[in-house]
Amino acid sequence: MSDDDEAEDTPPGLPPGTPFYMTPTGAAALREEIRALWEDERPRVVEVVSWAASLGDRSENADYQYGKRRLRQIDGRVRFLRKRLERVQVVDPTAQARRDQVFFGATVTYARVSDDAEVTIRIVGVDEAVAERGDIAWVAPVARALLGARVGDVRRYRTPAGTEEVEVVAIAYGMDPPR
Repeated sequence: MSDDDEAEDTPPGLPPGTPFYMTPTGAAALREEIRALWEDERPRVVEVVSWAASLGDRSENADYQYGKRRLRQIDGRVRFLRKRLERVQVVDPTAQARRDQVFFGATVTYARVSDDAEVTIRIVGVDEAVAERGDIAWVAPVARALLGARVGDVRRYRTPAGTEEVEVVAIAYGMDPPR
């Protein structure tokens, strides 16, 4: 793989060569997306393109043109996902032996020192992060600050508004409740 290929396959904000971690659930979601695109959507689009092509003049045939464009999009996304899965390092949080510290896959409850508000997040892979759900990428500032912490540890990290201090309240892995 050339440096250009690796840079293209690296999630935004990560330097080339950075490990590409993902939970088993996240890797399964990528595999399911590939399956849905390749086995469900692509055959339907191929049918429409074939039908549209049979009508004759393709230059002004919107179904044909849109279908061909959609096939290129599907093929590009499938290629991207397959490359991603080739590089992924699946980390199963339920297999974490050291459950007293924050590592990839941990569900962490922390209290903001400024207002004592408690927040619970799960540290996941870059492609799995959905802030509204509390799934934060392991490279996000708060996640990076929390990595390696134990219950009671106070950590600082930078935000656009300045420095934030948080205290780890609970750590859980997999199906364990936060403790």
